[in-house]
Amino acid sequence: MTDLDPAAMREQYRTTLLAQEELAATPMGQFARWFKEAVAGGLHEPNAMVVATATPDGRPSTRTVLLKSYDEHGFVFFTNYASRKAAELTANPYVSLLFPWHQLARQVIVTGTAARVPRAETERYFRSRPHGSRLGAWASDQSTVLASRAELAARYEELAARYPEGSDIPVPEHWGGFRVRPETVEFWQGHENRLHDRLRYVLRDGAWHVERLAP
Repeated sequence: MTDLDPAAMREQYRTTLLAQEELAATPMGQFARWFKEAVAGGLHEPNAMVVATATPDGRPSTRTVLLKSYDEHGFVFFTNYASRKAAELTANPYVSLLFPWHQLARQVIVTGTAARVPRAETERYFRSRPHGSRLGAWASDQSTVLASRAELAARYEELAARYPEGSDIPVPEHWGGFRVRPETVEFWQGHENRLHDRLRYVLRDGAWHVERLAP
């Protein structure tokens, strides 16, 4: 046990109000604005997002993943296709993303569906990765049980000897990207007395509509 009391940890958020009339026409346009401000604000890994998936029978799981690109079609991240998250997305494509920008008292919450990106997009991104990260994609059978850390290190060293710096490392068939196509995107701005702003874009009949939610 600890003498620290989480219930006593409170902070008043003193930020500018989020007005509906000042939002971008689309959620991706608004996300681009906020993402730029998160980067300018010096946040550590502002592209870090929590990805929530679930099995077909509703058992959820979450993990932090790095956003690698975004555009009007959605949000893209890469992973091992044999991992838990990929297996769950293959069986149940519904997904939620959370960008927790605490220093700005902001969150962006996305719900939608995920699908694999075209292979050419995966190959292009894989070849842009640092040498060690490309080796790591081969070395790790993500989400499987390891006997020890040494087992993983041995796999990596074997691959490093086979593919020295500067060599062409093939793109693993078991590795690639997912694109999350949003159906709702909520922009949350913290305020004093827990009277937060929550503005949510909702896709209806091919068009985006904005609604304000109670905090």
